[in-house]
Amino acid sequence: MLHALPITDWLALSTPIIDVRSPGEFQRGHIPNAINLPLFSNEERAVVGTIYKKQGRDPALLEGLRLVGPKLAHIVEEAWRIAPEGRIRVHCWRGGERSGSVGWLLDKAGFKEVLTLKRGYKGFRNHVLQELGGELHLKVLGGFTGSGKTETLDRLQEKGEQIIDLEALASHKGSSFGGLGAAPQPTTEHFENRLWCRIRSLDRERPIWVEDESAMIGRINLPRSFYEQMRAARLYFVKVPVDQRAARLLSEYGSFPKEDLAEAIKRIARRLGPQHCKRALEALGNDDLREVVLITLGYYDRSYLHGVSKRDPRQVVELSPLDPGISEIASLLIRTA
Repeated sequence: MLHALPITDWLALSTPIIDVRSPGEFQRGHIPNAINLPLFSNEERAVVGTIYKKQGRDPALLEGLRLVGPKLAHIVEEAWRIAPEGRIRVHCWRGGERSGSVGWLLDKAGFKEVLTLKRGYKGFRNHVLQELGGELHLKVLGGFTGSGKTETLDRLQEKGEQIIDLEALASHKGSSFGGLGAAPQPTTEHFENRLWCRIRSLDRERPIWVEDESAMIGRINLPRSFYEQMRAARLYFVKVPVDQRAARLLSEYGSFPKEDLAEAIKRIARRLGPQHCKRALEALGNDDLREVVLITLGYYDRSYLHGVSKRDPRQVVELSPLDPGISEIASLLIRTA
C-alpha cells in the first residue's frame, strides 16, 4: 500500500523514516531519527540537476534512471533491514520524483505500507519554523560561567521538571572553550530540527527550564522567536562562589592540550584586553591553570552581568544558596519558582 500523507499525519506515526535525498542535503539538515538512503550521490544529483536546467525534465529523468538502476536491489535490501516489519515512511526534498520513485519500488517489493510525505522535507521545515514560533512557558537558569548550570538542568529533570539542554543540542558549551571535546556542531538548520524535536516531546502547558544563553551558541544562531521568549522570561540568577566555579572549570577543561587552550584564549584576546590575554597565555605556559581560569572568568563575569543588566529587573531573581551543591540548587530553584 502506497500513500502520500500531509506533514501532521505523517509525523504522528512511529514507523522508520528513510530520507532519499543526497548525503549533502541530509547533512545540512534532516528529520531527527531519519536514516539517509540516498537515491543519488552528491555528484550524481549535481549532474541530474544540470541536465534538468539545460535540457529539461525528460533527459534528466533518463539520466537519473541510468544512475539509479544498479542501486535498486541495494535500496530494497537496506529498506527491509531498516523496516523489517514492512512499514516505512519515505521523503525527499519536495515530495516529488525521488520519494515517489522509491515509494513505488518498495511497494512493488512487497512492503505492507509505504507512506511518502507531501511537500517533502521542505514542508517539514516550514512546519518546524512555525512550531518554533509558538509560545512556551520558559524559566531561565542563569549564573556566572562555571556555576554548573548544565548539571543543575540535569538534576531538575531528575526531580521531575521539564528541561531543554540547548548546549547539548548545539554540541557546544557556549564560551570560546565550549567546543573543546565536543562533537562537530550541526548546522543552524539541523539545530532547529533538534530543538523542534525536543519541544515536541514536552508539555507546552508546563514550565520548561533552559539555560541562559546568548543569541549564538558557538556558530549556531538560536531561532529569533525562541531567543526573544528566553529574554522575556524570568531569570533565576544563581550565585556560586568563584572558588567553586574555578575548581569546576579546572576539572572540566584542565586536561585539554595546551595548544587548544591557547587558541581558545586567543579567540577572546580583543575582549580580554592585550594585557590580560598576555597574562593568561603566560600562566598557561607556566602550568598555572587556575590563574588562567581566574583571568578568563573576569571577562566572562563582566560580560554576563552586562547581559543581565539589559533584562527587565522585575524578571530577575537572584539566589545565593547557603549550600551551593547541584542538588541543593535544583531544590531551591523548584521551591522559588
